[in-house]
Amino acid sequence: MPVWCCRCSLVGHFRNYNNPETEGQILNSLVQYFGDSFSRKVKAMPLVEETSLPEDSSLTLPVVIVGNGPSGICLSYMLSGYRPYLSPEAVHPNPILHSKLEEARHLSIIDQDLEYLSEGLEGRSSNPVAILLDTLLHPDADFGYDYPSVLHWKLEQHHYIPHLVLGKGPPGGAWHHMEGSMLTISFGNWMELPGLKFKDWVATKRRNIKSDRVTPEEIARYYKHYVKVMGLQKNFRENTCITSISRLYRDQEDDDQDSDDISTPQLQMEKAKFIKRNWEIRGYQRTADGSHVPFCLFAENVALATGTLDSPTYLKVEGEDFPFVFHSMPEFGAAISKGKLHGKVDPVLIVGSGLTAADAVLCAYNNNIPIIHVFRKRVTDPSLIFKQLPKKLYPEYHKVYHMMCTQSYSIDSKLPSAYTSFPEHHVLSFKTDMKCVLQSVSGLKKILKLSAAVVLIGSYPNLSFLKEQGYDLGHNSNQPITCKGNPVEIDPYTYECTKEANLFALGPLVGDNFVRFLKGGALGVTRCLVTRQKRKQHLIVERGGGDGVA
Repeated sequence: MPVWCCRCSLVGHFRNYNNPETEGQILNSLVQYFGDSFSRKVKAMPLVEETSLPEDSSLTLPVVIVGNGPSGICLSYMLSGYRPYLSPEAVHPNPILHSKLEEARHLSIIDQDLEYLSEGLEGRSSNPVAILLDTLLHPDADFGYDYPSVLHWKLEQHHYIPHLVLGKGPPGGAWHHMEGSMLTISFGNWMELPGLKFKDWVATKRRNIKSDRVTPEEIARYYKHYVKVMGLQKNFRENTCITSISRLYRDQEDDDQDSDDISTPQLQMEKAKFIKRNWEIRGYQRTADGSHVPFCLFAENVALATGTLDSPTYLKVEGEDFPFVFHSMPEFGAAISKGKLHGKVDPVLIVGSGLTAADAVLCAYNNNIPIIHVFRKRVTDPSLIFKQLPKKLYPEYHKVYHMMCTQSYSIDSKLPSAYTSFPEHHVLSFKTDMKCVLQSVSGLKKILKLSAAVVLIGSYPNLSFLKEQGYDLGHNSNQPITCKGNPVEIDPYTYECTKEANLFALGPLVGDNFVRFLKGGALGVTRCLVTRQKRKQHLIVERGGGDGVA
């Protein structure tokens, strides 16, 4: 009989392992296996030929995480055995929450009832566990206080859950591709991950810290360093591209539809073979010489942590594919760095009213490039992000907002100038002679000559590797997944997709666009997996006569 263990399903590697070890010894042996033998055997990645599948489930992992940004890093941290506890001397400023924490002080937060702890808390996330962990890490932060975290983290290696984190580039995800000279909207300590204070790290990297806000370049280096210093590297695989994630085993109804000619025992054997490798993940890894090495993995659970910056949102107007029309800050920044826009008399058209569009305005303005700023909203619209930012903390964004309000286009305006805003306007088309047709809310049209255009109206994740491109996972199954308008629909306490079992989503995919809140997703997923493992362990102990071996 094979040994069952709650930490992994690599039954094939332990079929003859029948020593009467305790649970802890079994777990330690598996941790040792995954820490040494696993990483040695599959140094680049566990790979099989793309055209073949293994006969057994010996390469089935408990968890595969897609995306190596802060969401994926934080989940790897908790799956690696790091546990948050209430600090011995800590007193949370919320007396009701503190009272609840005191009831189970000896337990880690992961082992407590997250719904009970989250009850009654309020914050800037729609996910209660995200608000809970943020409240514990940054008490009363939204009220302007800088209280220390009430948590301390312990590494408990026997809680390690084997997993792989797959990313397109180095750990840090999209932060490695953002405009490096801009400042983050969040404070540096809100960007940090558990166990390593950002201020402590950044103090060793630069002498003069003039602002609590930092550059994306610093954040990217911090995340890369975090993976190394926390000992998470063995779980990370860079330069990977996922081409498909699909189910190998579905529910009884799915099997019954195609099982007319299969005997019941045979059907049960087939189901037993595939149930432990619930998901098949296919893709390729880019090597140093530029070649693509295909791989195929099997996982019981998949966690989506891809963020939402993969694909820019398009206006879907005529001429938008012309080479002078950009759709990202890196593209625009590269054009400026290469000198393509310096000395141009014609203005740059910037479309959008969010912070990324404001970054583009600042970038052009600081490089003495004339700007035409087009957006659909009124300057008095209460939903504008600028109205939610304190002026003292974000003076550059309020400078942009002030220009939006005071330097708007009128019939008497003389273009070009350093900056002109076009509130309540939209783009009708781009022309081959580098002209753009705008239309106001009243229907008036205006043709402008441009040196370039930058469309920054949002983005959405590339989930093409999923069935129906992931559309069926959202609240509205007829629209693509977006952070604000149509996030992935999840259980609020486990982060499991409500429409697909054993598939989890966290971070911007579920509406948590700030690093402050995405850490709650890692807590919810880890809590869910730990709870299920304990449940399975209990059932197997009962069936196996109490020795923990079935």
